[in-house]
Amino acid sequence: MTKEKSVIALAEALIFDQALVKFQGAYVGAVAALSQLGDAPGLNYGEVFIRDNVPVMLYLLLKGKTEIVRHFLNTCLQLQSSQFQTRGIFPTSFVEQEGKLIADYGQRAIGRVVSVDATLWWPILAWMYVQRTGDQEWACSPTVQSGLQRFLELILHPQFREAPTLFVPDGAFMIDRPLDVWGAPLEIQVLLYGALLSSAGLMLHHFEGDQHLLKRCLDRARRLRHYLLKHYWVNRQTIQVLRRRPTEEYGDTITNEYNIQTEMIPHWLQDWLGADGGFLLGNIRTGRPDFRFFTLGNCLGAIFGVISPRQQRALFELVIHNQTALVGQMPMRICHPPLNDEEWRRKTGYDRKNLPWCYHNAGHWPSLSWYLVLAIQSYRKHYPDSILDPQILILLNQIYQLLLQQLPRQRWAEYFDGPNGTWIGQQARLNQTWTIVGFLLVHHFLKVCPDDANILDLPVLKDLERKFETNQNLT
Repeated sequence: MTKEKSVIALAEALIFDQALVKFQGAYVGAVAALSQLGDAPGLNYGEVFIRDNVPVMLYLLLKGKTEIVRHFLNTCLQLQSSQFQTRGIFPTSFVEQEGKLIADYGQRAIGRVVSVDATLWWPILAWMYVQRTGDQEWACSPTVQSGLQRFLELILHPQFREAPTLFVPDGAFMIDRPLDVWGAPLEIQVLLYGALLSSAGLMLHHFEGDQHLLKRCLDRARRLRHYLLKHYWVNRQTIQVLRRRPTEEYGDTITNEYNIQTEMIPHWLQDWLGADGGFLLGNIRTGRPDFRFFTLGNCLGAIFGVISPRQQRALFELVIHNQTALVGQMPMRICHPPLNDEEWRRKTGYDRKNLPWCYHNAGHWPSLSWYLVLAIQSYRKHYPDSILDPQILILLNQIYQLLLQQLPRQRWAEYFDGPNGTWIGQQARLNQTWTIVGFLLVHHFLKVCPDDANILDLPVLKDLERKFETNQNLT
């Protein structure tokens, strides 16, 4: 057996034989990490996290294990909160205790913050399952349709602002500790767009669904994409325009809506963007946009079609241009650049786990690699005649070789520290489930079946609107 085959076999054995857990005789998902000797009481890595199970469920679908995915979705649906304050949210995680599933809705998290991304991922996973299996009966079931309605009633609730973005505190998504990502962080907005499209697609399977709620869902998705392209997308040209806009404007026709001063635009962007690069910035807030590059939000922006094909090419050019920083010795860096010195002290609250170049403060997470691979392979599938820098495919194979050579030796660590991602993270878990399955997904999309890159294709907004209008005319 070659080394590659042996590593694949090892990774699959860890997932299928050890990570997946059962409740009442059926698999309900995978634990976040396999247990280690000396684990401190109270660590939650033995729980089933919705966020961590996204790549797991994706891989199970690719392997034809659809019943596990369906049962996972149903289990999450059973745990969807019905309490007044949290009605409609899905739990961050759940675990079996004394024969019952106990869910965490943020009551055990640092800062007691609910994981908003967990809630946003559920309809996306549900759409992915239905598209892969054709299980229309499940999509139209009263249980699923009621769950979608509760979700949308939560998400589409009126708020004290006109912007279509979703406002969240620090710690509400993968970056689960203070890192100055509060407000409208990119990852949440892109997931929101994906969740809205997925919900609409699933509701349109059910002709008798709430048409008013569906219309609001489609309107929100349209406004959100327009907003993200207007305020979040940056390249060399948009930065030039932004730097020259007037400030202290008032009224309805202003050009600098967020009163962004020239001094807030960092000089490192000149080299980072290069000649042809572009990306979605991390956050937009009055007077203080976050120009950091966040890998997951940008990859999902490409996968979900938030950014246009031309912008996707610019994003891939940016990755090539900055591959030393983003890939390093262990792909991929979660964000760049890190908060340093006084910024780190003031904005993270002296969080020792988020020291510069560590953990979520520009650490390297191998679990993020598959998102980039999927984004590029999806682009190649949908636009086969488009001109794409050949260097990007070379880079993908370099990423694969780095993961293949290092991850088994580094015992599938959760994250890596340092400017090059060379060191295992100081507090990183070993045998981390999404590290293991992330490698399997990279292998699948690169070496086994690149055509499967369509598995996360979302419904197209224009098609949803057209189908909605047809339904309205029929009634």
